Amino acid sequence: IGMSAVKNTVNQLIHFNAVKQIRNERGLDKIPMTMHMVFYGNPGTGKTTVARLIAKIYHKLGILSKGHLVEVDRSGLVAGYVGHTALKVKDVVKEAMGGVLFIDEAYALTYRRSENDFGWEAVDTLIKAMEDNREDLVIIVAGYPERMAQFIDSNPGLKSRFNRFINFKDYNGKELYGLKNVKFYYVNTTMIDHDVVMDFLTNMDNHSNSNEDNGFLDKETIYKLKERNK
Repeated sequence: IGMSAVKNTVNQLIHFNAVKQIRNERGLDKIPMTMHMVFYGNPGTGKTTVARLIAKIYHKLGILSKGHLVEVDRSGLVAGYVGHTALKVKDVVKEAMGGVLFIDEAYALTYRRSENDFGWEAVDTLIKAMEDNREDLVIIVAGYPERMAQFIDSNPGLKSRFNRFINFKDYNGKELYGLKNVKFYYVNTTMIDHDVVMDFLTNMDNHSNSNEDNGFLDKETIYKLKERNK
């Protein structure tokens, strides 16, 4: 449901990498390309799900040896003492080898600029890991559009290693209904009239930048729908 631009971009990547693998198997000249990507968009737009699918597909294509996903944020990479952050990052990279390392809200690594912050050390360590493990590791960084642009601009090493950008647009009301309708019946047994749901989601459509709009039906939303359904 939805995500047509994302699907097209991912399909292009898959086809390109499939050709690349065939060329390698036939001993032809390698095509220089970085597999690392930037996913930007609001929460709830499917970034983690697509990252997991890419890991599995790349494994099927023989690009990645394992095809698993390791998901972390700033807290999973940054330590509180000098030198500990690099070790923490290396451990995470080791765990992700053969698959995809998905770093959510990656911009949080560089938004602080104090002597006591070690996010920059994490970035430097990640850049080296990307260079050393380019054949069997994909790193995907994700977050809000503007903040991710600032993150990539914060270090020349990031700019040179991330050249694939995928925009995850917000779902509109009808797309949200398609997603929520399936999830709804798993979490609640009350039947809600179709027109009530569509009316509710249409009203939400003008506020699709809020975190709540892109999630599945939460308790508050279910309550509101029940009230409208009476």
